[in-house]
Amino acid sequence: MTEHTFSTPTTAPAAGAPDAALFRPAPGAAPMWRMVTAQAAMELRVMLRHGEQFLLTMVIPVLLLVGFTLTEVLDVGEGSRVDALTPGVLALAVMSTSFTGLAIGTGFERRYGVLKRLGATPLSRFGLLAAKTLAVLGVQAIQMAVLCAVALGLGWSPSAGLPGTAAALALVLLATAAFASLALLMAGTLRAEATLAGANLVYVLMLGLGGVLFPTSSFPESLERAVSVLPITALASGLRSVLADGSVPGVGAFAVLAVWTAVGALLASRLFRWE
Repeated sequence: MTEHTFSTPTTAPAAGAPDAALFRPAPGAAPMWRMVTAQAAMELRVMLRHGEQFLLTMVIPVLLLVGFTLTEVLDVGEGSRVDALTPGVLALAVMSTSFTGLAIGTGFERRYGVLKRLGATPLSRFGLLAAKTLAVLGVQAIQMAVLCAVALGLGWSPSAGLPGTAAALALVLLATAAFASLALLMAGTLRAEATLAGANLVYVLMLGLGGVLFPTSSFPESLERAVSVLPITALASGLRSVLADGSVPGVGAFAVLAVWTAVGALLASRLFRWE
């Protein structure tokens, strides 16, 4: 009887053969920065494809800028009309994206269960807030480019130097954080219909009372003091100081926006509900 022996081949895997480790399961959540980046990219695509938000964030600010520059229906004071109107319209564009559009969109996502499904993922409340804020910043970059191009075509001549430009960017970033946190607070605590009505009401009120189309110095003294603590007023007056007057805004505008940012972010992180 012949005895057979078997031995394990010692030949190395052929070149180019797939490594078994590549197909080994690796359960676990992705790093937070990767989750936030992916969510922000998705939020940005949704915002750019939404027709109503495009009307709110792009069309209305452009129409206001062009309409009130070419007509004298509104008294904007002495000097160039486009120079007086552009800072306030830029502030309105920031609010329309980071507050009104974000609040309405998030409110209906919450109503239709989108946020509930996101809540079942490893994405935290902070991650969701950060992703939505990054998406808003992306839309605002497009807004600023479009509005500045239109304003320059109308004869706008900004007076900002390098320090003023840095101050304006800081104001926009602070205002975006403040408006986004307030939008998520509203959308995360109220019903979608209440959020829709409240966000549109705030938009209309701030258009008239927030120093958007004309400085609040034309208001009665008591009303001027009352609206000076609003984030839209701080942003509009700060941008007007930089772009129209050529001066760096005072500490007050930054302080107002910083307080609104801190309070809004704290309340949103604690009170925001996924459903």
